[in-house]
Amino acid sequence: MKKFGKILLGILVLILILVDLTIGFSLLAIVNIPRFIFPFKSLKIYLSKISNTLGEWTVYGVRLIMKYCHGDSLEVICDEEFDMDEWYIGMSNHLSWADIFVILVSANYRIPLTKFFMKRELWWIPFIFLANKTLNMPFVYRHSRKEIEKNPELRNKDYETTLHACKRFLRSPSTIFSYAEGTRYTEEKYKLQKPIYKNLLNPKTGGMATALSAIPNINYLVDFSIIYKTHKRDSWSFLNGDMKDTKVIIKKYKIPENLKNKNYLEDREYRVNFKNWIEKIWDEKDQIITDLKF
Repeated sequence: MKKFGKILLGILVLILILVDLTIGFSLLAIVNIPRFIFPFKSLKIYLSKISNTLGEWTVYGVRLIMKYCHGDSLEVICDEEFDMDEWYIGMSNHLSWADIFVILVSANYRIPLTKFFMKRELWWIPFIFLANKTLNMPFVYRHSRKEIEKNPELRNKDYETTLHACKRFLRSPSTIFSYAEGTRYTEEKYKLQKPIYKNLLNPKTGGMATALSAIPNINYLVDFSIIYKTHKRDSWSFLNGDMKDTKVIIKKYKIPENLKNKNYLEDREYRVNFKNWIEKIWDEKDQIITDLKF
């Protein structure tokens, strides 16, 4: 009987989230029609602010769904203060497909709307396509290491493409988000990497450093540490409540002045300094997760 109840709960949560996203993105699509007719920069900035508000409403809908279907099981630990008129860089560890919902809900009305770089290969998914067009979440395509080794010029192309994509974030205050590990954590990946951390894979810093190069007026980095009680990580476990017991610890870090207004591609010293700074935060993050595990 309990198993049947979980199935019903999972189906209900899936339907409610789809309804919430459909309503939210339908409103976003309607509101943004003028930007495709009248190509004025001031109009795009104005509509971007309205879109951010609708985006927050949509995330709040997901937040209510999680609260009333899964209970108050998401614990957000945050003693920081944020300015909704500022830009931030955000990062987190990456454990599950569900992380995106956990991060969005944890950040909802706490920091400016969290926005993600999205893989260009996913453009055909309606919600992702609309996020690109209405919420200024850019598509990026990064060539593989093998492709770059064959043609080093592709590195420059990827860098310039990312810089250009970041300019879309300037239309309204946003939190530019990146999964620092670059991939979901699994025991297999942990054994393969052999990182010095107990709970994390090694961080990758290129994406965040490039974003900071594109938007030098960002003053703070926001770090999310996600901890699930269960070891289940699939989407169905999120929907049916198996992953409901979750802790999110949010920390804010002042970005050192020597890491601003730099060129990530050409400035080796900047790359080293940025990497060292993130790794120091990663050390602290690893200890936080160890201390606050269920």
